Amino acid sequence: MRVRLAYLAFVLALSCAAPARAHQEFDPVKKAVEDYLRIQTKGLPGQVSFSVGTIDPNNGLAPCSALQVALPPGARAWGRTTVTVRCAQPGGWSMFVPVQIRIVGDYLITSHPLATGQMVGDADIVRQKGDLADLPTGILTDPQQAIGRTATMSVPAGRPLRADMLRQAFVVQQGQNVKVVSKGPGFQVTNEGRAMNNAAEGQIVQVRIAGGGQLVSGVARVGGIVEVGF
Repeated sequence: MRVRLAYLAFVLALSCAAPARAHQEFDPVKKAVEDYLRIQTKGLPGQVSFSVGTIDPNNGLAPCSALQVALPPGARAWGRTTVTVRCAQPGGWSMFVPVQIRIVGDYLITSHPLATGQMVGDADIVRQKGDLADLPTGILTDPQQAIGRTATMSVPAGRPLRADMLRQAFVVQQGQNVKVVSKGPGFQVTNEGRAMNNAAEGQIVQVRIAGGGQLVSGVARVGGIVEVGF
């Protein structure tokens, strides 16, 4: 009996003396992710801040001094997402780490209802501050992105403005008489024609040339001008 008790005490002593299982500490992972996010969020509108989620303290991963961080394909440094942290050492590993990226800045909302086809003026919009990451994709942050454009749908008052809610005003309208300016190396020819479709500045418009009826395509410009390049 005494021998058995001595043996059990010996085994227990060995267990207590055994080193703890190796694992990857969180602090180096957090620093690598933060350094990566500082680069990825540089240039975003507004005031950027981010938080890094924790990892399993009993992860059982070998400690690594060569950590590489990347966003998964299709993900962006915006709102709630995850990053991949990879150990670039022989026999390395990888893990997903949750992060939250906040972008507090100004965005545009309607000061009163907009009707479909209404051109947006300075009095139609106001700035509001908030977390842009919580707002829909394509939110507008600069008045110049809205003023002079027309609403593609009815928009209630106080609604955040998205890019798909507006379109550039037409500088050429279907059926309008236009001036067609054909340009090439060392020459320029001007003809009259009729626009076959609506087009904003810089968009392609088809024009039927007066007289001969030839159909040409060109770039719509302000003033009812269509540029055709050769």
